[in-house]
Amino acid sequence: MKKDIQNRADIIKLVDTFYNKTKNDPLIGHIFTNVAHVNWELHLPRMYDFWENILFSTANFDGNPMKTHKELNQKAPMNFTHFNRWNTLFNETVDALFKGEKAEEIKNRAMNISKAMMDKALS
Repeated sequence: MKKDIQNRADIIKLVDTFYNKTKNDPLIGHIFTNVAHVNWELHLPRMYDFWENILFSTANFDGNPMKTHKELNQKAPMNFTHFNRWNTLFNETVDALFKGEKAEEIKNRAMNISKAMMDKALS
């Protein structure tokens, strides 16, 4: 039986599983590897902090994701299809690993953040 997201270890499991899918995805993988040239050793811990802060209000994330995505969009224009694929992979990952109130919350928060980023990045 799946458990709910309870702590940083669960966030790490979610983020690692999710980004293993995204960086190999035929539609959006190239954005991470060929456009953003993501340094995964640096990026993943920042994403742990980001999502842990989003879900558990830890205040351990300092950054400006909107600015980063807007700059990325200038290098390689993103569209609704890219954001939709990101959301689909994120939701599939959460659903495969967890079930519960926090699992639903993180999916809803991710969708809202994605919509805001799409509006900002594409404007």
